[in-house]
Amino acid sequence: FGSSSSSLASPFCSTLASPPPPLLAMALVKRFVPLLDRVLIQKLKPEAKTASGILLPESAAKAPNFAKVMAVGPGARTKDGALLPMGVKVGDKVVVPEYGGMFFKMDEEEYHVFRDEDIMGILNEE
Repeated sequence: FGSSSSSLASPFCSTLASPPPPLLAMALVKRFVPLLDRVLIQKLKPEAKTASGILLPESAAKAPNFAKVMAVGPGARTKDGALLPMGVKVGDKVVVPEYGGMFFKMDEEEYHVFRDEDIMGILNEE
């Protein structure tokens, strides 16, 4: 599930290039294992500054529907018992619906669990 990092800086900003998750998030990933075609994600924080450098208050910064995949299940099974591969992998930056999924809080961090089919797309780094 990735390598441990001693950095405690939050990697959940709206930029696509982000450092590895903090130790707290890594501990959760080891404790929470999604079943079947479920995906554990953590939504990325909205940008607090505009491109021109103006700081935005939290109320004005709309949270994007971007998230980082923290853990994935093994995949769904067909009626014949064959395993369907997952569309995302740990570390992918994805676009998720504004509503839906299951929300939960663990160790003061907020997470969501979605089904693989509910994830709308993957953001490729360029």
